[in-house]
Amino acid sequence: MNNEISVQSAVENTPISTALSSSENGRDKAIIVHVFFSQDKNLEDLAEFQLLAQSAQVDILQIVTTSRSTPQAKYFVGQGKAEEIAELVKQSDADVILVNHQLTPAQTRNLESLCECRVVDRTGLILDIFAQRARSHEGKLQVELAQLKHLATRLVRRKTGLDQQKGAIGLRGPGETQLETDRRLIRVRIAQLQNRLEKVSKQRNQNRQTRQKADIPTISLVGYTNAGKSTLFNRLTQAEVYAADQLFATLDPTLRRLSVQDVGTTILADTVGFIRDLPHDLVSAFKSTLQETTEASLLLHVIDASDTRKQENIEAVNAVLEEIQADNVPTLSVYNKIDRLDNIRPHIEFNDEQQPIAVYISAQANLGIDLLFDAIRQRLRNEILSLSVSLKPAQGKIRHAFYRLNCVRNETIAERGEYLIEIEIDKIEWLKLIKRFPELEPFNPVKNQE
Repeated sequence: MNNEISVQSAVENTPISTALSSSENGRDKAIIVHVFFSQDKNLEDLAEFQLLAQSAQVDILQIVTTSRSTPQAKYFVGQGKAEEIAELVKQSDADVILVNHQLTPAQTRNLESLCECRVVDRTGLILDIFAQRARSHEGKLQVELAQLKHLATRLVRRKTGLDQQKGAIGLRGPGETQLETDRRLIRVRIAQLQNRLEKVSKQRNQNRQTRQKADIPTISLVGYTNAGKSTLFNRLTQAEVYAADQLFATLDPTLRRLSVQDVGTTILADTVGFIRDLPHDLVSAFKSTLQETTEASLLLHVIDASDTRKQENIEAVNAVLEEIQADNVPTLSVYNKIDRLDNIRPHIEFNDEQQPIAVYISAQANLGIDLLFDAIRQRLRNEILSLSVSLKPAQGKIRHAFYRLNCVRNETIAERGEYLIEIEIDKIEWLKLIKRFPELEPFNPVKNQE
């Protein structure tokens, strides 16, 4: 960029890393704005937004609420309420206005002009929390990509004298408006990030294919943010993943080995928490991470049993699972935090086919973890195949493998010395044996089922 021409750039002047700039004490002072669009005032939405603000390290000075039937086009809130907010900003010396709704770029600009203060909507606040929490290289790339996509829709023409194209001789600008320059720079950066994430995604895919070839099942933890996924992950795997009573405490996905009786080695994946109205830019940016969920053998849907809005939270998680096309993956509901409830003991719920569909536990208090392992075992335990196999005398290695797996139920020797063996074997173990001993392929009933 030409250093001699002083032009204002949205790219240079808008921090990519965070929507909330640090004040002197490291925390922004904020006014929260919430609009009720129905007569039934849903205070839980407002309470959740306050938790989001606290998770973003913000000091809440005041909460402004108003009721409307529809959003106002110019300010989202009414003209009078917007002027009231502007007066509050001056009186309290607030740094930022946090709006618990998704604003259009025009509404954001109009409120900023009127209040002379930064305005961050719900999407911007969630992106900011993600920016603060990203630790891994991949997580930082994903957050920056989501923020740039969000910023791209909010670039505006600045009132500067030199950066606009003019039609007459002597009045032409540098050839490209600053707005166009910013858009081009963002497009270039987005393309760079997508290329890097594509490489990360390929690496994840290779690792996933390696696990699939080895027939290692993957269990993925999903759930509403702050449902206790990381605490449960630590309890199951003896790991030390960061866990805290706050929204989006975990951002970077973590994978650990987990041994389950009758199943063997599995991989347990801790994923980012979901929330109502999760920004679409985040869903697309975290595509490679969420791929662990879409290709899992089993989802553990962790639910805060003590939350009064647990049913709404379940629906919000299911909506995201549907969006990432993971709604068909087998799911086991895990109702966590039962220690906060009265008269609820750890137990397993079964469906009509006697298959576990829900487990009630407390990861923090270490209640019902053995029941959860049992439910996982029952859900992952594969169908048992009953087969009759004929082995030649020279195929002693295969016979030895059968006996090592303790799957032989009956054995006779034919006139010509062949071993006629009846086995009962786990389907996955059988498929592993076929990979080791292709001679078993003629006895394989699985290929006919597929």
